[in-house]
Amino acid sequence: MSEVQDLMSSLPDDKIDMIAATSVLQQQAGDIRQNKPNWSSYMQSMMISQEDFACVSSLDKDKKSQAQYLQENPSQCAKTFLNLLAHVSKDQTIQYILVMIDDLLQEDRTRVQVFHDYAIKRKESVWAPFLNLLNRQDGFIVNMASRVVGKLACWGQELMPKSDLHFYLQWLKDQLTVANNEYIQSVGRCLQMMLRVDEYRFAFVTVDGISTLISILSSRVNFQVQYQLVFCLWVLTFNPLLAEKMNKFNVIPILADILSDSAKEKVTRIILAVFRNMIEKPEDLQVAKEHCIAMVQCKVMKQLQILEQRRFDDEDIAADLEFLIEKLQNSVQDLSSFDEYSTEIKSARLEWSPVHKSAKFWRENAQRLNEKNYELLRILVHLLETSKDPLVLSVASYDIGEYVRHFPRGKHVIEQLGGKQLVMQLLAHEDPNVRYEALLAVQKLMVHNWEYLGKQLEKDNEKAPPTGATISGKA
Repeated sequence: MSEVQDLMSSLPDDKIDMIAATSVLQQQAGDIRQNKPNWSSYMQSMMISQEDFACVSSLDKDKKSQAQYLQENPSQCAKTFLNLLAHVSKDQTIQYILVMIDDLLQEDRTRVQVFHDYAIKRKESVWAPFLNLLNRQDGFIVNMASRVVGKLACWGQELMPKSDLHFYLQWLKDQLTVANNEYIQSVGRCLQMMLRVDEYRFAFVTVDGISTLISILSSRVNFQVQYQLVFCLWVLTFNPLLAEKMNKFNVIPILADILSDSAKEKVTRIILAVFRNMIEKPEDLQVAKEHCIAMVQCKVMKQLQILEQRRFDDEDIAADLEFLIEKLQNSVQDLSSFDEYSTEIKSARLEWSPVHKSAKFWRENAQRLNEKNYELLRILVHLLETSKDPLVLSVASYDIGEYVRHFPRGKHVIEQLGGKQLVMQLLAHEDPNVRYEALLAVQKLMVHNWEYLGKQLEKDNEKAPPTGATISGKA
């Protein structure tokens, strides 16, 4: 369906599925396979039909017999599984049925079409029986049902309908945020599958999926979850529009931090692949340039040079390193002081870089902060309101003061954006550096006001008649 799917098809499945194989879900599935239900008792108690008993008994045998029966009776197999899910209520049996279905699909991806064809023929939803199971209390049932839904959605010819897709992606996103979720790797695995399909990517964005991924990555999670969630970002960036929007979610600073801290090669490899896509995939060359500058600003270049000295068995890492180093070096050469400043503000990681204290910079560029409907000023004001970092608050206060000092209408603009009130609140901040910079900014706001008033008085004096003269000009 897309470039990433072609790329993924070249990767061995055992590599891709290694995560799932070591997950809690797969460990539990191994135990569940050993506890075969007594299908005869279900039939004798008339909980399942003779037809369904014959089918499930045939499927619950060795692989060879199972494959032959499935090939000869595909419609009956789909019918029986769906009947069992509808009529059996015992958690232990539902668990076993779901493991059977998952195993059948994992063994041969084309078997998802058996379920789709049956549902189409009967004019029924293939999704409803499995999505309903997401409401169960049993964690294994919920997550194995989710795994089956992901395979049905990604391995068949029919795409998931929008309403079901929205529900499922919202559910996956919410599961990522569940505290101490022991099934988080399984949730990540489902997302890895879903986001390889281009048609599902924008749906994930609409449920605020990217922000959730970034939020989790910015907290302390183990390297396996890091890898899975960065993998999700990687497949998203194969869509040019999403590659262009990606850093609006602060992706580059977060991944730059992980890159500098991670000792795992797989995490390094996938982050470099995301960075490469963010430069290579956008159709807007200006956006690609901004991404390069953002990487330079976030000290990615230094990390790339460190990595360049290491030996990697993976050829992709070497190729991505070479590509990124070349692009970032070129962007440094083309970098103007305003580009550098703009990128720093957008990264929300303010520090005392040279541009802030450069009088020449402010003389030449203060007015440019008005561009794009005061985009940079709005970010500065937002940082004053939301940041807990004393360094960020200090630099933002200083910049607002310098803007006001060098742009004639700056005081009015800052007041309109709510900046003046926020700066004044910082006069009571616990950090002495924040208080100092806030005080300077307030002084500049007030001095600007007096300078403006002084100029108005001068103009009024010029227009006023000489002392002792009347309006008519007669003494």
